[in-house]
Amino acid sequence: MLPAAPLPGGTVGITSRDVARLAGVSQPTVSRALRGDPRVSEETVRKVRMAADALNYVPSEAGRSLSTRISHRIGVLVTDVANPFYPHLVGPLHDELEQRGYRMMLFTERSEAAASAERLVDRSIDGLVLATSTLDSALPAELSRRGLPFVYLNREGTTPADAVAVDNRLGGEQVARQLVADGHRHIGGIFGPDNTSTGRDRELGFRQALADAGIALRPAHVRHGPFEFETGLGALPELLAADPAPTAVFCGNDVVAIGVLDAARRLGVDVPGRLTVVGFDDIPMASWASFELSTVRHDLRGMARTAAGLLVERVSGEYEGEPRRVVLTPEFVGRRTHRAPSAN
Repeated sequence: MLPAAPLPGGTVGITSRDVARLAGVSQPTVSRALRGDPRVSEETVRKVRMAADALNYVPSEAGRSLSTRISHRIGVLVTDVANPFYPHLVGPLHDELEQRGYRMMLFTERSEAAASAERLVDRSIDGLVLATSTLDSALPAELSRRGLPFVYLNREGTTPADAVAVDNRLGGEQVARQLVADGHRHIGGIFGPDNTSTGRDRELGFRQALADAGIALRPAHVRHGPFEFETGLGALPELLAADPAPTAVFCGNDVVAIGVLDAARRLGVDVPGRLTVVGFDDIPMASWASFELSTVRHDLRGMARTAAGLLVERVSGEYEGEPRRVVLTPEFVGRRTHRAPSAN
């Protein structure tokens, strides 16, 4: 509840962030409300003015200029820029932002834990795209606390924010149903990290659809790891050492699946004659003649462009409502790497 009377002591040390915190709105909303922006509702203006009066806050012209400045730069944080998946998001992001009058700045860190909130919230960028966020990352909550707009792309987090992702559970279910329909009963999975929404949800959907068909994933047939080539390369020999060995392996993404294909080639394992391999994402490499990988397709370009649009709407003040979640529908794409086990 707002104080009934102004606090003593004048405006020394009081900033628009203090007003925003007391009024329960964002700092940009305070700036717009106090300068009479018609997009701000009367009720919000009333709350902001009450908070400003309670704190004896009077914005200076210099402060007003700083608080309303827009750099027209959007940051994109990627922690695995060498992964072949991410260039297919970064390109469409750049194109969409440029079309909307914004420049893209790419931030690369080995992990979100290494990303500095201070560096990201230094007013050099107006907003941030989180493309590799983990469920246990503290960065989204810190960005939210500091008032920097951001959007989750391909991943989702525990801090509420706009998000654009594929229906990962449905994609996992589609793969499981296809493998069961093909006749596979000894099935393995090389899943992504369980601290990512993508890794978690693809595995959950896959397991649930197998359970519905009366098939359980044996612990010996399951591995987890980063969404990297080396994960598939190292995991396949371990899975094939199980008794019985799986006749089909679902991989957390296409990059892991390509690692599995390379391991199979080194081991002399025929794909799909002896082993079916399925990925997820349908990155352009998946359709190359060298791989012809069966996988789960979704609109990578559309996902990136939608995320850019949602963030620009936040940054510009065009939208200030509750977080929006856009979910894309995936589809199974059958190519050369899957076959019924009866053909083994």
